[in-house]
Amino acid sequence: MSSFDWITQLLYIAAAVCFVLGLHLMNSPASARRGNQVSTVGMTLAIATTFALVVHAGTITVTGWIVMIAGAGVGAGAGLYSARTVQMTAMPQLVSLFNAVGGGAAALVAIDDYVRLAGATTGLPEATTVTTILDVLIGAVTFSGSIIAAGKLQGVINGAPVTFPGSRAVNIAAAVVGVGGGIYMITTPSVPVLIIIILAALTFGVTMVMPIGGADMPVVISLLNAFTGTAVAMAGFVIGNWALIIAGALVGASGSILTKLMAVAMNRSLRNIMIGGFGTGDTAPAVAGPGGDVRSVTADDAAIQLAYAQKVIIVPGYGLAAAQAQHQAAELAALLEERGADVSYAIHPVAGRMPGHMNVLLAEANVPYPQLKEMEEINPEFPRTDVALVIGANDVTNPAARRPGTAISGMPILDVDQAKSIIVIKRSMGHGYAGIDNELYVNPKTSMLFADAKSALTQLIASVKTLVG
Repeated sequence: MSSFDWITQLLYIAAAVCFVLGLHLMNSPASARRGNQVSTVGMTLAIATTFALVVHAGTITVTGWIVMIAGAGVGAGAGLYSARTVQMTAMPQLVSLFNAVGGGAAALVAIDDYVRLAGATTGLPEATTVTTILDVLIGAVTFSGSIIAAGKLQGVINGAPVTFPGSRAVNIAAAVVGVGGGIYMITTPSVPVLIIIILAALTFGVTMVMPIGGADMPVVISLLNAFTGTAVAMAGFVIGNWALIIAGALVGASGSILTKLMAVAMNRSLRNIMIGGFGTGDTAPAVAGPGGDVRSVTADDAAIQLAYAQKVIIVPGYGLAAAQAQHQAAELAALLEERGADVSYAIHPVAGRMPGHMNVLLAEANVPYPQLKEMEEINPEFPRTDVALVIGANDVTNPAARRPGTAISGMPILDVDQAKSIIVIKRSMGHGYAGIDNELYVNPKTSMLFADAKSALTQLIASVKTLVG
């Protein structure tokens, strides 16, 4: 290995070190921004090193340079535009699209390398073939699956579980063809078989995600993110790039851990995630939920309850994100604290549309991180809470999860119904992503404040200030 090769490999390792440090710094909200910056430095170093390798090789044509520079420019421009313009409510869709791009790019790297080597020799090293097959399989599944997930989140594709007669058989057949073709290619290099594997993997990605209900989509996003990292790591093995191997392994490992934690939080099994078709509830007969009347309340009446409460728990959800009302929620909390109230935020692991959705929103409004409490920590506090203020959260507060036969049966929820008084801010009685009624709304302790989250919180702030004055 030449001195230049040693230097480039060391630079790739330095880039990988930046990725590791960046991920570590993201463990705390206080250092998360610095973690992003360190990771950005690592990515810049990796890209610069790759360009240096291309220049040193001297084999790329003028057309190749044009394509590479144009691709980098378009990709960077699209990424910058998306990051600056995307709404927080659309962030899960963007993450899914990024997963698709990452998985697809990794698969293309392996496909190009395999086709090039297959044309130059009659036999390929088994290590190269195995990593290529894994890269293509995982990357193609990630690509098609992530596009379907983004479509479901955006509403372009039906968010409910979508199945058809024989869908399970198609799913299994695609998996068998993909794995069987991969085993065949280990001993017999074949570009046509590679194409068949690609088509089978793309089909499996679609048939895996389509039967999954929208309520379980946060777990799917996390799983596909892990797939993307694994595909990138495999691409690193194919082309011998240490930075890709380490970065991909980091994403794959962290994504897998997060997927496991999310599945536990929703009481779902990883086996069902892989097979698809979950998110439709238990198969046991449904037990009828409690009936009752919905009681509405005005902003002034709700403000009185909040102003004289000693302990308040705010439960943020997708409605808060949709209305971009995190700043108003933080302002209301500050007002209540000035009156001596103990205010905290109940964060469900899957509130919103992706892991950490609510944490990011509230951090944007400079909510003190110690006030953000996870479900296991906050649930014991609800019985001692004077008022639980639910802002747009639906499925994660629905007591129906405690009964069999519903779309969220068995899913751990926030025990909002155990608070002494409950105020729910919601635009209408519409269903959550799981598509079922929320039994919390007919609880005798619940008052419904029907309004957009931002306007409702603005009214509550004004009313509380009047009471203070």
